[in-house]
Amino acid sequence: MQFLYHELAKDATLTLDAKAYSHVLKVRRAKIGDRLFVRNMIDDILYEYTITSINKKYANLDLIGEKYLKIEAEKAIHVGWCVVDPKMIEKTLPFLNELGVSTISFVYCEFSQQQFKIDLDRLKRILINSSQQCGRSHLMHLEVFDTLAAYVARYPDSKIIDFSENRLKNETDGTTFLIGCEGGFSSAERDLFPPEKRVGLQTPMILRSETALLSLCSHLLT
Repeated sequence: MQFLYHELAKDATLTLDAKAYSHVLKVRRAKIGDRLFVRNMIDDILYEYTITSINKKYANLDLIGEKYLKIEAEKAIHVGWCVVDPKMIEKTLPFLNELGVSTISFVYCEFSQQQFKIDLDRLKRILINSSQQCGRSHLMHLEVFDTLAAYVARYPDSKIIDFSENRLKNETDGTTFLIGCEGGFSSAERDLFPPEKRVGLQTPMILRSETALLSLCSHLLT
């Protein structure tokens, strides 16, 4: 663990909640006088605290120092992802977080199963746990669009990853790409994107949605 998340990090004193208490005191076996690095994941400050008291239910920390330490990917990566099974999203999200994706726009397209609901609070908890491990200093931004048309209205320059001879090039800085769900895009949805905005990956294989997304983000990092 690179740091501990606490929404009130920077306050002079902190109290650990039950989950953090269990990890710090029972798993890491920290004791009074030990030091912990804590982030609020809003600013770029790494706060240093010392454990001042422990009882059976909580622990108190006192702030003893801080330093500026911004950790993020060199490139700002924004991707759209047509909604798939939330279980698959939850499994894939930590990998995308480690790759440094800055924003994910979840989009309900025609082939998305509408009963799938995006639980943003749960995804935030997954991102926090991942960031504590990889050291990322800011939370990824998540947003949801009810239709593909709404997404296109917000991001008119977005391209889609689809079956196309127009292969993904290296000149991709600042470009948003949309990945379809299982089954891809309908004909009506493809018509929202002119041919030059339909881009294929460098593979003849049919990729699952999450595989295509991870491949895309890995490419965008290079």
